[in-house]
Amino acid sequence: DTNSAWIGEQLALVGIDSLYQTKVGDNLERIVGAIELALSRSDAVITCGGLGPTQDDITRDAIAKVMGVGMQRRDDIGARIRQMFESRGREMPENNLRQADVPIGASIIEQMPGTAPGLLCPINKSGGEKVIYAVPGVPNEMKTMMLGTILADLQQRAGVAGVIKSRVLKTWGHSESGLAEMLSERI
Repeated sequence: DTNSAWIGEQLALVGIDSLYQTKVGDNLERIVGAIELALSRSDAVITCGGLGPTQDDITRDAIAKVMGVGMQRRDDIGARIRQMFESRGREMPENNLRQADVPIGASIIEQMPGTAPGLLCPINKSGGEKVIYAVPGVPNEMKTMMLGTILADLQQRAGVAGVIKSRVLKTWGHSESGLAEMLSERI
């Protein structure tokens, strides 16, 4: 799973801790449960994958269920997807219009390098606003949305301007515990 590792690295670079990473199969109730658990312990959740046009792409449905809202079809997104197909000389399968279904109250992440739009979904629970970001599982699409919208939005929400730095130290001839003692004042 290279996506979650990359996301964790990018979050650290903008000063945001990645507290948990969870993998969930294509099961609506399990995805809903995982998102609800994540929201109970975090202010922001990033989901990756499950935004495509096929029957197993159910992340947007799970998010709508967590939000307690229905879906609305966004004709502008449908037209954009259709145009992507036509620009390649292809006819769009009608099931691609599922990607234009957006939970009511969610907004679209403007960067859309593929046919699946990313989602920014406000969640009002426990007296505070939380957020779910949903990005496609295709790495270049996910990265474009993370770098274009999500990281800056997270920094703004968290009021963070710092960076979490890490460094790889290569050593020879010392044990891990011995190095920990030697470096204790610096780490």
